[in-house]
Amino acid sequence: MSRQAEYRLDASRILRPRSVAVIGASEDVGKFGGRVMYYLTKHGFEGRIVPVNPKRETVFGVPCVPHISASGEAVDVALLALPPETLVDAVEDCAKAGVGACIVMTTGFAEAGEEGERRQDELLDIVRRTGMRIVGPNCMGLISPHHRMALTSSLVLETDHLQAGPIGLISQSGALMVSMYNRADDSGIGFSACVSLGNQSDLEICDFLEFLIADEATRAICIYMEGLRDPARFLELADEARRAGKPLLLVKTGRTEAGIAAAKSHTASLAGSYDVFSAACRDHGVVLLDDPDGMIQLAHCLAQWPTPKNGKIAVFSSSGGGAGIGVDRVSEAGLPLARLGEETRAKLREILLPPQANNPIDLGGRTIADPFECASRAYGIMAGDEDVGMLWIVLTTAPFYERTAEVIGKAALASGKPFVFVVTPGSAADGPRRVLRELGCPYFDRVDDCIRVLKGADSYYRFGTRQADRAARPATLPKQVSPLAPARGSNLLTEPEVKDLLERYGIATTGDIVATDAAKAVAAAEKIGFPVVMKAVARGLIHKSDIGAVKLGLGEADAVAAAFAEIEQAVARAAPGILFEGCVVQEMWAPELELILGVKNDPQFGPVVMCGAGGTLVELMDDVVLALAPVSVDRARELLGTLRVSPLFGSFRGRAPLDIDAAAEAMSALSWLAHDHAARIVELDINPLGVGLSGQGVRALDARAVVVPDDARQVAE
Repeated sequence: MSRQAEYRLDASRILRPRSVAVIGASEDVGKFGGRVMYYLTKHGFEGRIVPVNPKRETVFGVPCVPHISASGEAVDVALLALPPETLVDAVEDCAKAGVGACIVMTTGFAEAGEEGERRQDELLDIVRRTGMRIVGPNCMGLISPHHRMALTSSLVLETDHLQAGPIGLISQSGALMVSMYNRADDSGIGFSACVSLGNQSDLEICDFLEFLIADEATRAICIYMEGLRDPARFLELADEARRAGKPLLLVKTGRTEAGIAAAKSHTASLAGSYDVFSAACRDHGVVLLDDPDGMIQLAHCLAQWPTPKNGKIAVFSSSGGGAGIGVDRVSEAGLPLARLGEETRAKLREILLPPQANNPIDLGGRTIADPFECASRAYGIMAGDEDVGMLWIVLTTAPFYERTAEVIGKAALASGKPFVFVVTPGSAADGPRRVLRELGCPYFDRVDDCIRVLKGADSYYRFGTRQADRAARPATLPKQVSPLAPARGSNLLTEPEVKDLLERYGIATTGDIVATDAAKAVAAAEKIGFPVVMKAVARGLIHKSDIGAVKLGLGEADAVAAAFAEIEQAVARAAPGILFEGCVVQEMWAPELELILGVKNDPQFGPVVMCGAGGTLVELMDDVVLALAPVSVDRARELLGTLRVSPLFGSFRGRAPLDIDAAAEAMSALSWLAHDHAARIVELDINPLGVGLSGQGVRALDARAVVVPDDARQVAE
């Protein structure tokens, strides 16, 4: 492979070029090259424009050159929309002419199969040899409104001007990029930059994300993603965006198997596990949404809102119906309602009837004659309460609707706290919408849209300035990482091997003893103390209980001896090809609660730890939470607290609290085990992890592990 040449341009110069060339330029707006040239000239790009067309002298009044090599001074950015069979040669010509970067709109590359992959590899070879950058292929170009530059062919640019604003948008889908731009433009929402990346053959999401974080014109960042090339860099940049005070919002496909398949065919992306991706984003302050329109709406609000002291919501309405719907929807969404202080309520009672002088406020219960004075004063009083973080204003049709919207809008802007309006759908609200738009107040026609924005804002503000969990290695863990037991050609460890590993990391088990015959099993049971549990030890045997290879509550020596014979026979019948190595004898311990702890090695993010409701509840409840390993004990305790079974950790029906501290310590220790043995462990489950009363600790009652076999690892090395 050739050595990478020094890159000619970075994302900053690509979004702010001094010169652009359009390969295949024309005045036929029915063609890509014609529309791109038309929009460049229409919107007044102030840099140098170089149309390339050997058959024309000018395009839209701009002098043409017959070939990119005749452009004179090297061009910063060239846009190409040529057939795939001629595209690679044209990109090579651009590189020879000193072009800094090519935007390749052409489809038919890695997303289109083997032949397309070969052509895309040829593009990357040009990048390596010359240092010229490539955006795309299979992209829709870019828009830089502050610089009046539109390097795309989309019809959504048939507008009077490019709407500049504080939102940076990165999208792998070109069609979605221009659709989001169009929807935002209709709502008066502007962008600092819009970039379509397509296949990300060279420049990728992180390259432009890094630029937008540093860009002074950008106050919020939106990403539509299908696949991620550099997960570690992305998480580092997410932390950087949070430190810079720039909300990072993201919609990702691949949440389902069908979505993963669609992403792969669309932009040649490997979508990856969405559950793991979601956990990584949560831990690094990225707000995940499921709708591109909602993402832009939330970004618009966060870009202009001040940071609240808390996420508690106050509902302010022009009617009782609006107030009732507001508090119901806030509560149903699991969002916190603000509790107004007595001083605030007393001030409100001076202008409102007592039932309306609280959260929610209903302006229909005023006690002073002037409705506009009442609205303005009431809003100011409510917004001034220390417990109020954000305000949701629900406007319903009423006399003087337009004037009411104006008065409340001005009061909201003066309050210095985040707010959002919902206005009654229909033409009666056209005037209020216009007023709010002119004031710069965020508003929606649908309650669902408002709730979505409030939930997203709560997610962002809840993370706040908290740093991503940086787990310090506990002193109790092994200082030297010992190799795993050899799997001897299998990819499964036996239960005793797994439990031995767990004990090395301080996770208590059940004092297991392996017995190779019935007499040794009886001796082990007498040493442990009756009653005991017995299980088969047979590498590769899964679901032991299903075949009768687990015996519980064995209370005497004869029962233990008989159980050994029965288990040996059960293995021989159900799995004749598997070697029976004996039985493990263990203490019969009845926990107060069963959890599952597990780890797996994600191909993108590495070791991931999981906790959830265990035992038979695993499949019934689907109550699990994930985090990237390792995690601190404090973070593990937080994660355990998010489970639906978490109320059981406290006192329950006269029972003492459970040992959540021990469960958190076990989860943290397991995450470090996964971190230390990432090269070998594919997945490891403790199910169940028995949890005792406070002070009694936890114990791994059963455990299994899938590993990379020794022989496979040696081949890989």
